[in-house]
Amino acid sequence: MNVAIIAAAGQGTRMAGKRPKQFLELAGTPILIHTLKAFELCDVIQEIIVVVAAEETDGFPALAKEHRLRKIAAVVPGGRSRAESVLHGLRVVDAGATEIVAVHDGVRPFVTPEEISRTVAAAKSAGAAILVSTPVDTIKEVRAGAVAGTLDRSTIRNALTPQCFHYKLLVRAYEQVDVSDPELTDESSLVERLGARVAIVEGSSRNIKITRASDLAVAEALLRGVDD
Repeated sequence: MNVAIIAAAGQGTRMAGKRPKQFLELAGTPILIHTLKAFELCDVIQEIIVVVAAEETDGFPALAKEHRLRKIAAVVPGGRSRAESVLHGLRVVDAGATEIVAVHDGVRPFVTPEEISRTVAAAKSAGAAILVSTPVDTIKEVRAGAVAGTLDRSTIRNALTPQCFHYKLLVRAYEQVDVSDPELTDESSLVERLGARVAIVEGSSRNIKITRASDLAVAEALLRGVDD
């Protein structure tokens, strides 16, 4: 069995709204629901665990039912950091039945079932795999407020989600870290600390993370493009 953990416990302070950004609407539907539908439609994912803020846990099952999301196995409260929130989700995974765990940001609603499937398949083969995109901008290394060099774009990628891992590998990675460490911005960084190889799967730059108010406008435009 392959399980998706959807990290959606952030408060979205940069969005400056009354509700967390994952519950803001795109075309009348919460961002998080758009995200979950991609995993609902992905045949290689059998169960979904949703991690939300503690105050959202009681009401979320009704929202999921309203949108006919049938794969949700658990809704759990998040922690004080992203890493801790994902750990809360990992703790309710069925250890005996789970092969691959796919971790995804709740505010990345444009991931496709095909991208999810390819990343899961790569993780089954390599043990760990993450979805990435190629930077389009020239990337500069800076020190002390000045340019120190230009990075070779052929050797760098933007880290996206989902990030997929053999269950036991991800558990072992979490056993080695302090989940309050602010440098742990994604699951790959935990697994990298073990010295494990993390394969990459090329994905689309459309798989944006909605973080700021300006991202909502971009997301609306992308959604209209999908619908047109």
